Amino acid sequence: MLVPKSITTLKSYSRSQFTSDLIAGVIVGVVALPLAIAFAIASGLTPDRGLYTAIIAGFLISALGGSRVQIGGPTGAFVVIVYGIVQQYGVDGLVVATIMAGVILVILGIAKLGAAIKFIPHPVVVGFTSGIAVIILSSQVKDFLGLQMGDVPAQFIPKWEAFASHLNSVNGDAIAVSLVALLIMILWPRVSHRIPGPFVALIATTVVVKLFNIPVETIGTRFGAISATLPHPIVPHVSLSQLTALVGPAFTIALLAAVESLLSAVVADGMIGGRHRSNMELIAQGVANIASPIFGGMPATGAIARTATNVKNGGRTPVAGMVHAITLLLITLFFGRWAALIPLATLAAILVVVSYHMSEWRSFRGELTAPRSDVAVLLTTFALTVLVDLTVAIEVGMVLAAFLFMKRMAEVTNVSIVTRELADGRDGDEEDDPNSVRRRAIPPGVEVFEISGPFFFGAAEQFKDTLNQVAKKPKVLIIRMRDVPAIDSTGLHVLHELARSCKRDGTLLLVSDVHAQPVFALVRSDMLDELGEENLFGNLDDALDRARQYLGLPSMPHPAGAVPTVARETRPEDTPKIA
Repeated sequence: MLVPKSITTLKSYSRSQFTSDLIAGVIVGVVALPLAIAFAIASGLTPDRGLYTAIIAGFLISALGGSRVQIGGPTGAFVVIVYGIVQQYGVDGLVVATIMAGVILVILGIAKLGAAIKFIPHPVVVGFTSGIAVIILSSQVKDFLGLQMGDVPAQFIPKWEAFASHLNSVNGDAIAVSLVALLIMILWPRVSHRIPGPFVALIATTVVVKLFNIPVETIGTRFGAISATLPHPIVPHVSLSQLTALVGPAFTIALLAAVESLLSAVVADGMIGGRHRSNMELIAQGVANIASPIFGGMPATGAIARTATNVKNGGRTPVAGMVHAITLLLITLFFGRWAALIPLATLAAILVVVSYHMSEWRSFRGELTAPRSDVAVLLTTFALTVLVDLTVAIEVGMVLAAFLFMKRMAEVTNVSIVTRELADGRDGDEEDDPNSVRRRAIPPGVEVFEISGPFFFGAAEQFKDTLNQVAKKPKVLIIRMRDVPAIDSTGLHVLHELARSCKRDGTLLLVSDVHAQPVFALVRSDMLDELGEENLFGNLDDALDRARQYLGLPSMPHPAGAVPTVARETRPEDTPKIA
């Protein structure tokens, strides 16, 4: 349903629920404050852009989204891609890429492709999420240690080489502030879960640095004062060549936003026992990512940690998310100028904690015990995310996972020469199978091949290899497909080639036990003309009688106890019209 949850939930809204949503929204707004600023700075942007994103995108995602409790805003997943876009194309390039990503998300939602996003393999998600966590951690080393150095290299290895070469410029005061902030965030949950630890660390370290005039870098010394107003809409200016170059980053932003928002929505469903509307959620994410950059923001998506905080504090409708955005707006308007006093070392400590939780190291460690193909996908995606580029990592990870899936599916598809197994005294069929070839009399000169599993391009080569094992061409070749639920164009092409080869060799080709999907595929293709309608059967016994007729032998009655293997044998009305 393309109906926002805000409309659905407000039909039975109550005053007590508004009180719970109000409290939860204010708390989440406080939690989001340091994160919004920190993510913006880590992305190579000014801190106010993070606040604008949390306010504008956060409000729209809650108001239009398909989840009751989703909280939207800037997240750590975007830090890497945003930093790269800003370095290469500037802020205007980021604005255009984000708007393009928003349009893509809206199209995905309208096309009802929300469920398709869930098919991204888990090793790919864990690999790039863990990789992003490592990159975020490495990006905070400069501020955490207070290193006196210029711009930090974007690439991972040069970045750490630069850190190593500037270790002699470590600022002890900055390290002390970072460690104090870190300790507060670790120990504060023992005191209270109501007030978030990052906010307490932010206030405490900012007050201490200001009162004791500790010489550490702050937001004000690096970026100047934060404006206490919202920006006017802007229209970026980019060339056609830049627009074309930004298509790739735009798709990456859209994919990350879709994956993270739907993942967050699924987690939230488990916490509240609800069910989100994935397509409506994608549309909301798209609208938010169109509006956010126009008003000075950056890419946004659903934030799992903030969503969980919302649920734990009583938020149960989108009103809580809208209150969270309004809370941030009020903080920006009335206390924005005080944000300039926040030490960068504190924000670095906050992001260190974020990267730790984001790393999913337990899931990463668990994936290392998975099948080797999944481990290969995990490590490849992780390494490419850290060492090369997030876009490349996702593309290669998806392609590699797809190829390994094809290989795995090809391995479960078995092609066997049933008649040869009988001649050797072996029978691959179950002894109690009433449709076993063992219970049939196979005339001399007839070969029966059986395919078990989907007959798609992954199994085509295995089929050809098995056919090549027949040294002498049979007079009749029967392809039995009772365990083939589906066939693709490559499978059809292989059958087409086989039909032509059989005609050249004077062999009659028969196909039996064909299910509905393969029959429809044969009807739609020209394969049926090549094979002939009279050579397509719903069961093996009819195919054997056709073989006997071709060989000039008398027909035989069907074995007692034979049961239909395809649906149309039991329901004639389901038989596809072959014409």
